[in-house]
Formats: sequence, structure tokens, C-alpha cells
Amino acid sequence: MGWFGKIVGGTLGFALGGPLGAIAGVALGHTFDANDKQYARERLSYHEESQMTFFVATFSMLAKVASADGRISPEEIHTVEHFMVNELNLNPESQRFAVEIFETAINSPMTFEDFAGQFYLQFRNQPRLLDLMIDVLLRLSVADGTLSESEEKLISSAARIFHFTEQKYSELKSRYALDFEKYYAILGTNSRASDDEIKRQYRKLVKEYHPDKIASKGLPEEFTKLANDKFREIQAAYDAVRQERGL
Repeated sequence: MGWFGKIVGGTLGFALGGPLGAIAGVALGHTFDANDKQYARERLSYHEESQMTFFVATFSMLAKVASADGRISPEEIHTVEHFMVNELNLNPESQRFAVEIFETAINSPMTFEDFAGQFYLQFRNQPRLLDLMIDVLLRLSVADGTLSESEEKLISSAARIFHFTEQKYSELKSRYALDFEKYYAILGTNSRASDDEIKRQYRKLVKEYHPDKIASKGLPEEFTKLANDKFREIQAAYDAVRQERGL
């Protein structure tokens, strides 16, 4: 997390600005004692600022989704902790910062839509990162086996802020369905598509979701595993469809 070293010392909130900057500034102050702080002199590059935005937005938005029904269950806490440790491989210091972001966002008067709006402004020209954020929110929300009405309401509001069509959002949600149609949804198509259409869509997604390309657009290095998982998910879905159709 190259940007993390630059912001130790309370410079993060000022560097980022907006609702996410406010959350990050408070979280940073809670994460480090005054004696730990070393004021950074370097400015963040655009790429580093994008990485920082993705990181802070993820845990801020997850906090609002997790608390949408008025309480945070032990299962939800476990899911977020598992996500930090096993999916992102965060070191202890980064875990502390992520937890502080999460807890600060829960108690913040700022809304889920405030965070989603700032995220969209940063990544509006990078649709695959918008897709990935919705995917992360959905994946963690259904970890307990259900997507509650209150959780789905917030995630669908992010989809609207991101200017997703209803069809696109439905396709994203259906990736977590239990039937075979989910494989078509992962490929961004449906069972009515022709073989050629499916092949073209697969090649397009493999190119757009290649981990190196995703990372170059502002994905924090800790989220590289998610990009790799998404890349493998696309390949597995295509293999399933290919075998079913005998391609």
C-alpha cells in the first residue's frame, strides 16, 4: 500500500477531501498515536489518490451496508475480518486502519450515497472498477446466505449513482444466483446469446479484467487478489458455458 506511508501524519483527509476524506482523516487519527506520526512531505500522485479512494470507499460503504438493518451481526463482522485478512492479505497496521474506517463510517452522519457519489466521481471513466465495487458489496452482503431488503436498497442506490441500467444491475446480482444462468450473468450475457456473441463477450472481458490492466487504473495493490479472482471467475464461467454448449 504505497500511498499509506505518505499519509501517516494526518495528511490523508486533506489529500482526499470530501466525505471519504473526512472519514479517512478521523480514522487515521484513531489508528496512530501522536508519537507515531511523521508528517509526510510528498504529495500523492493521481494513481495513489485513486488507490486511496478505492480503499477508503470500500470499507466506508461496507460499514453502511452492514449497519443498514440497524445492527451488525457477528457473522457480518467475521465476514469483513475474513475479507481483510484472507482476501486482501492486509498487514496488521493496514487492518487497524481499515477497521477504523469501518467504525468511523458506521457512526458518521454522512450517508452511503455520499460515499458512493464521491467514488463515482473518481472512477466514472473506469466502468470495470465501478463493477468491481458493486461486486464486492454484493459478495459480502450475501455471505450470510441472504441479501436483506435494507442491504439491497443501498447497493441498488449505488448502482443508480454509478448510472447502471436496471438490466446491468440485475445481471450483477444474478451472478450470485444458484442456477446455471449465473454463468451467463458473469459473462454479461444470457442463455439466448449466440455462440459467437458469447465468445466475443468472453474475449472482451478477459482483456478488460486482466489484473494488470485493472491495477493500472487505480486499484490498490491489496485488492489485486480480487481482480485475480474476478479474472478466474470469468474464465470458469466461460468454461462452464463452453462445456454446456459443446463449443
